[in-house]
Amino acid sequence: MQTQLDNSSIDYSALIHPDRVEGSLYTSSEVFNDELEKIWYKTWVFVGHTSEIPQPGDYISRNIGLQPVIMVRDKNGDCNVFSNRCAHRGTKLCNRMSGNVRAFVCPYHGWAYDLTGNLVEAPHGGEYSAEFMASKGLAKVPRLGEYRGFVFASLAEDGPTLDEHLGRSKAFIDRFVELSPEQEVELTAGWVRHKYEANWKMLYENDTDGYHPEFTHASFLQAIDTQVSDYVGKKDIHTEPVIKDWGDGHTELEFGTGYRHSGKPFEWFGRASPSKFPNYIEAMDKEYGAELSLQKMIDGPPHAIIFPNLFIAELSVVIFEPVSAGQSIQWHCPAFFKGAPEVNRRMIRQAEGALGPGGFLVADDQIVAERNQQGLMARSPQWLDISRGMGTEQPDEENDGVAIGEMVSELTNRAFWEKYKSLMEAETTPIARGEAA
Repeated sequence: MQTQLDNSSIDYSALIHPDRVEGSLYTSSEVFNDELEKIWYKTWVFVGHTSEIPQPGDYISRNIGLQPVIMVRDKNGDCNVFSNRCAHRGTKLCNRMSGNVRAFVCPYHGWAYDLTGNLVEAPHGGEYSAEFMASKGLAKVPRLGEYRGFVFASLAEDGPTLDEHLGRSKAFIDRFVELSPEQEVELTAGWVRHKYEANWKMLYENDTDGYHPEFTHASFLQAIDTQVSDYVGKKDIHTEPVIKDWGDGHTELEFGTGYRHSGKPFEWFGRASPSKFPNYIEAMDKEYGAELSLQKMIDGPPHAIIFPNLFIAELSVVIFEPVSAGQSIQWHCPAFFKGAPEVNRRMIRQAEGALGPGGFLVADDQIVAERNQQGLMARSPQWLDISRGMGTEQPDEENDGVAIGEMVSELTNRAFWEKYKSLMEAETTPIARGEAA
């Protein structure tokens, strides 16, 4: 029977083993509250992309865990991230997902904040001193960082730097960005949000799981001629896709192994003919040289997760957002490669088929995740098995410290839980705001 957890200290060493995890980790509200403090409010979390706020006054609103935040570009061109909460009585300032403002004005009492978060007006403000006004700005996140346009924030005052947090996973962003002849991606196509009646960890585990596609996505693979159809269930790590543990919870389902074996460019793009992209190929050759350009177009984009919430899903960017122990939101946005309009037009069409409201892939994954959550309400058996391929991992000859497993191994699941356990067993000072009810 699964363990019933209470508000006392949770023994994660008893719930997480190298080959199995306890089912209550997905259903317990006590565990969820603990995750907020030890993961979402402690580590670096992806917030947004600089391309989403190109002009002064442009903003987006997101959540870090349960805490609402605003990312805005100020008049100096700098990116700022604040709590989406008026310093007066706590009112949420922005309800819209994005927009452009001269100032953030609270709908309750009219307090106004400039783009750097300073309180610039409080109606009938003669009651307030200059010192009071200066002390009532919006709360900035303690730490903010960016890597190649991807903006991350941490609600912890100290801890690993962003560079340390990203570690080897910077290679995911590099490979993604460098498919643009201008070495920039843009997340301007718009976001689709799918609400799951399932724990956020199921989203994370599923998206670099190579064991499920031939079953969960069987109808998709039968209906559409795709390179993935050739790879599902294959086990040769030298000629077929593999899964990788990059350390610190960063994981990948790498299709590039199979693409390199074929030697053909654009296998990752629905086996498109190079003749469809003459201007893109010319621009890539000019930027990187013909040999390196061809290699990039053979290797394709990553299918990889940066812990805890950023999934670079080949041609889209995905965000995992926790809501409760039994609910989460998965955000999707097709990426545009700057300087590649031929490619971008096709990417929109592919995203519609895979990720849109009528798409195949997300619908399949959502149904299975929700059935997982429903099944876990039965408390027996106690454990979820993640032992497949255990002990067969091999070192990545090209990337020191990276472990490789067969596509159908559960290496990436084990990698996630190893990182998760290390954080959940650590001592953490609770963040006062944003706790789960």
